[in-house]
Amino acid sequence: MMRKFSVSKQQIRQFETDGFLMVRDLFSAEEMDLLLQISKSDTEKQDQLHSAPDTEGRESRLWLTSEPREDIYNAFARCHRVSEAMEKLLGHEIYLYHYKMMVKEAKVGGRWEWHQDYGYWYHNHCLYPDMGSVVIAVDPATTANGCLQVIKASHRCGRIEHGRFGNQTGADPKRVDLLLQNLEHVYCEMEQGDALFFHANLLHSSDPNQSDKPRWLMICCYNSRHNPCNDLPGHPSYRYLEKWPDDRIVEVGCKQWTEMRSVAED
Repeated sequence: MMRKFSVSKQQIRQFETDGFLMVRDLFSAEEMDLLLQISKSDTEKQDQLHSAPDTEGRESRLWLTSEPREDIYNAFARCHRVSEAMEKLLGHEIYLYHYKMMVKEAKVGGRWEWHQDYGYWYHNHCLYPDMGSVVIAVDPATTANGCLQVIKASHRCGRIEHGRFGNQTGADPKRVDLLLQNLEHVYCEMEQGDALFFHANLLHSSDPNQSDKPRWLMICCYNSRHNPCNDLPGHPSYRYLEKWPDDRIVEVGCKQWTEMRSVAED
């Protein structure tokens, strides 16, 4: 059954205070089953995966694109449940900056260093941190398989200097330690279909996947219309966001899954 969701004034205040908002069970089992089946059978996207080794050599992988397509990824990124909520949380008209799949396979998936997304996007000449992301749990995310961690209210501390750690870019460790001494460290465990909305200045990280279960997350990232930036592949300047009805997820997903199985059988 299709879920309905509209962010409340209380949730907007919580997002402004904490820098993040967890919405449980935002997507139905049918919607998530389609995303799970398609994403894990998508040979085109698998060919686009690239690795991001951590300081110990463990590898997480991801693919990233801003390509508008009639596919299930765009259906999730453009659906009213997500796009309208993000618009209200940021308080501005938004557009889709990009969407990506973060892949941590069992036993081998690596750590992501503490960082702010705006720590990266600042260098794309985005003037303001008026940006945000939505994490959608494709697999259950636990402390064992490397769920997202956040430092509550760290988005109010401004942009923090970032540097290179392993093959990743991360926030200044001394500043992170200072924040951890003063702010709450939260492990964001998620069930399949849960969604986490968070501000671009919120510090977040994740541990290696030391379990026997994979941890896949889809992340949809948004910029505000008034926030100019370089027009780059995967990180474009303003494009009007066509919002799709929520029922398009199942409609587009069923069509895509049928086509994928047909190609596999040929």
